Amino acid sequence: MANLQVKGIDEDFYKALKLLAKEKGRSLSQQVLIMLKEYLAKEKRLSKAKTPGALLLELAGSWEDERPAEAIIEELKASRKPSRKFEKGLNVSS
Repeated sequence: MANLQVKGIDEDFYKALKLLAKEKGRSLSQQVLIMLKEYLAKEKRLSKAKTPGALLLELAGSWEDERPAEAIIEELKASRKPSRKFEKGLNVSS
C-alpha cells in the first residue's frame, strides 16, 4: 500500500481535521482517506453530469425542417386565432 505525506498544513486546519476524525471515531489517516475518496467520487459524478445548458437544450427539444424560416413564420402566423378580448378596448375604472 502506498503512503502519502502532506507538508505545509496550516495548524488550524490540522486541528480541525483531528477533531473531525475524533468525532467520527477514526484515526486522522482514516478520516483523510475517506474525505479524499468521497471528493474523488463526487468529482467523477460531476464530470459525467450534463451541464445546465445541455439539460435545457434536451428539455426544449429541437426539430429539423427543410423550409426557410420565412415559411415557418408564415405558417405560425396563419395558425393563430384572433382574440376578441380587447375589441371593446381596455375598461379602466377610476
